[in-house]
Parts: sequence; C-alpha cells; structure tokens
Amino acid sequence: MTDFIELNNDQRREKINSDQRFTALLEARKKAKSFRGSLVWHAVNGIDHLMRSYYHSNGVRRQKVEGRRSPATETQKANWEASRASARQTLSARQEQMERQSAVNRALRLGRVPLIAARIIRAIDDAGILGEGIRVAGTNAIYAYEAAAGVFVDPGITTTEDIDLLMDARQSLRIMAGTDIEDGTLISLLRKVDRSFERSSATFRAVNRDGYLVDLIKPLANPAWKQPRATVGAAQDELVAAEIAGLAWLENAPAFEAIAIDEKGGPLRLIVPDPRIFAAHKFWVSKRPDREPVKRRRDLAQAQAVARLTAHYLEHLPYEANELRVLPYAVFEEARHLFERSASTP
Repeated sequence: MTDFIELNNDQRREKINSDQRFTALLEARKKAKSFRGSLVWHAVNGIDHLMRSYYHSNGVRRQKVEGRRSPATETQKANWEASRASARQTLSARQEQMERQSAVNRALRLGRVPLIAARIIRAIDDAGILGEGIRVAGTNAIYAYEAAAGVFVDPGITTTEDIDLLMDARQSLRIMAGTDIEDGTLISLLRKVDRSFERSSATFRAVNRDGYLVDLIKPLANPAWKQPRATVGAAQDELVAAEIAGLAWLENAPAFEAIAIDEKGGPLRLIVPDPRIFAAHKFWVSKRPDREPVKRRRDLAQAQAVARLTAHYLEHLPYEANELRVLPYAVFEEARHLFERSASTP
C-alpha cells in the first residue's frame, strides 16, 4: 500500500506489548479508584460505628454506616485497608512498567498523536466523558484507524493544529467528581491541561497561547426548532457547540475504540466514529460547493486514505454492513467505490 507504512516486526511487537500493558494499567487505575474515600470509626452516642465516606459521581459527598464495632466490622475494615494498599502497590508497579514501555515506544518511533491533543484526550477520558457524550472527530480520528491497522498514514493528511470534539447532545454529560474541575465545564478541563486556553469570539472554540484550537461541534437540531443541550457545563465562558450539517451520521455511527501512542511514547484511548462512516462523510464534505477548495482537497485525501485503510486492513468492517444505514442512501452509494479492493490496491 503506497499510502501507508506498515509497522516493522519490532514496532509490531512493542505495539502489542504497549497495548497490553496500558490495558493492565487502566484496570489497576479503576481498582484503585474503587477505594476512594475512607472507612473510619465514628462515635455515635458513645458507640463506635464503622462509617464509609465517599463522593458520588455527581460530586455530592455521601456517608454510609456499615455497622456497629464488632469482630465482623473490624475484619471488614482491615480487609478494606489491605485491599486498598494492594491496589495502590499494583498501580504503582504498572505505572513504572508503562514508563519503561513509553521509552521503548519513543525509541521505535511509534508515537503519532501530537502531545497537546493527547493531553486533552486523556483529560476528557479521566473526566469520564470520552465515549460518554464526547467523541474525537476530524483529523485526529485517523490516529485511531491507523493504530488499529498497524500502519502509519501519510503525515501530510494527519498534521493539524486543532482538535474537533463531537458532542452527542442526546446524552447527559457530566464531568466525574474527583477531577478537580469544580464547575464541571469543558473550558475548565482544557485549562487544567493548559492554563492559557480561553474561549474565542467564536464561542464553540477555545484557543491557547500557541494558537492550538479546540472546537466543540454537534449535529444540526432535528427538528430545527428543537433546542438540545449545547454545552457540557454552565459557566459563563463555557464552550457552546456549533451545529454543523452531516454530523448526525457521525453521532449515530458505531463507536470505534483504539489505543494510540503520543509523541512521547505514552498510550491513550481514542473513541471515534466508525471509519467507514468517517470516510463517507469526508467524501461528502469534499464535494460541498460551500467548502473552501484547499479544505475540500484535504477532505478528499483523508476520505480516500481511511477508506483504503479500512478495506485493506480492517476487513472485519465491510462496507455493506447494516450499521451503515445511518448514512443517507445517496451518500452511501457515492462513497462505495472508495472501498473497492481495486481502488485500495496500487
């Protein structure tokens, strides 16, 4: 495939190792998080009770009485503390393992995702909204497709100084408690990544001092008079999602998840639209007369590359699949030729 560089044997081996170790790290993080809060003795009317304190996902602090002090509750507390210590030790060990793996990834030049984009995506994932109301769309989605395929796409069509975040206005978005984002807003989450992020005059966009752009986008309201949610939080300077035609296809597309690697060798989760629908949508955008000519040519190149990658490497995703019914029939048919094997092989 002239458009792609396949990973060599060393890169392929370490990509597999990296994915496995990152998955193990995520499991360790999840287990360690389950021990957030405290389990302490609390006197009520002179009698010790075992009290559990924790924060609910909505940020509200909760307390629960486990029972009076007894051999059973003392054992419960001891077991909980031992399990918490074990989970923390496991997490620390896997973090160290991942740091070593990241160095290997750098040495083998496996890193692809720009560091600022990776940090934003990780922050969104840690906040609990990646794949739960927010997907990565636009050019950065291509990093997920190439990671799954085990290839490098021509950097000429992946280089970008912005990231598009597709908001599913049908879902209830809430930033998880414990992320130090007091107002639960996307703009505050971005500022946790880089303090210089500010909302621009275009209220759907944030920009930092280096000119990196973050756009919050969503499909056109249907019906037009409907007023679905347009923000993650309610702060005065929160980003307000811009409505764009055609995004309903990406919103309704099956989610595609892959583990990509950033420029410093660190892995991250990417949740993006199905590559078949991404390519068909990009092809449709490339034919719109109101699109700038330079952008239309880039859209076409991205559509062709993702379609060829899908047809050649992601053969479990045939273009005839029922999931593609989210596309209008005309859009589906116009893009069909991009996925033909004859068009995918030089």
